[in-house]
Amino acid sequence: MSDIKQQVLDALSTVIEPELHQDIVSLEMVRDLTVEGDTAKFTIVLTTPACPLKHVFQERCTEALIGKVPGINRVEIKWDSQVPMDHRIQGRLDVPMNSIIAVGSGKGGVGKSTVSVNLAVALAEAGARVGLLDADILNPNVPTMMGLGYGRPKVAGEKMIPLEAYGVKVMSTGFLTTPDKPMIMRGPMLHSAIRQFFIDVEWDRLDYMVVDLPPGTGDAPLSLAQSFPLTGAIIVTQPQDVAISDALRSVAMFEKLNVPIIGIVENMSGEFFGSGGGEKLAEQRGLTFLGRVPMAAAVREGGDYGRPIVVSQPDSPAGQAFAQLAQIIAARVSVLMLSDSNTIPLNIIG
Repeated sequence: MSDIKQQVLDALSTVIEPELHQDIVSLEMVRDLTVEGDTAKFTIVLTTPACPLKHVFQERCTEALIGKVPGINRVEIKWDSQVPMDHRIQGRLDVPMNSIIAVGSGKGGVGKSTVSVNLAVALAEAGARVGLLDADILNPNVPTMMGLGYGRPKVAGEKMIPLEAYGVKVMSTGFLTTPDKPMIMRGPMLHSAIRQFFIDVEWDRLDYMVVDLPPGTGDAPLSLAQSFPLTGAIIVTQPQDVAISDALRSVAMFEKLNVPIIGIVENMSGEFFGSGGGEKLAEQRGLTFLGRVPMAAAVREGGDYGRPIVVSQPDSPAGQAFAQLAQIIAARVSVLMLSDSNTIPLNIIG
């Protein structure tokens, strides 16, 4: 390696990844470094395409090089991403996904499916490979909210092919029945159905599998947590006290199952239901408050008409709130997966 390239690497080793608290050279995030004239060119490989810190890396790398490394007056950065893999998933089941994110709530009607749908779509729009599993087996709403209606999955070999919308691969019992026929299942049948949706579906490689759970602390979340090593869980609540008390039960359930809590989302925040309850719950339990989504008729309309708000009105307050949530959650997931051991496996990041 030339002296100038080594000097550039040494300078970049002073740039710290804010979430992982290690320098970007040790983390092998710096790739394809070349020096052409007075310009240092390299690629930074992020741990998620939804990373909200690109501007931070741009500024810190520029500050580390310009005026610090003799002869370097310009910096050109290309961006790439590689989502870390939760190796516990591959260790227990041969399913092609890097992470499994469960979205739960203590009670119905708090907008859990709305959060699941918009999170999945926002991650896909950022460039990630995303799956969305509707684990509310008895009352599936995801097909309607994703604009997939009464679609039917095709079968290739012994596996079902998930339907796709907005760049997200989707599977639900709503694709296997009609609305006028109730889904009647006991606990063991629910357990089997959830496992089949993971194992008997041709998901291909996914960066994130978002699982929309039914409300409460019943068979579905228990079956999911017992069958698959969940990367983490997101708890959705409304701001008012009655919703917070129910959300607390959901938090306690995941803690008892040793599932990491990614954080709390306060949905439908605003004048009607108030605000602050989700943040208070997070503070009381020592959890991360991921953010709040304002109550808006357009969010409900987007769900009814199969046009998630991050697609139909991305610049609206609610659309921006969901996009920001996706970035924060992706960053939190990367930290969870990369902090399972004292040393970070370099091959995961690159």
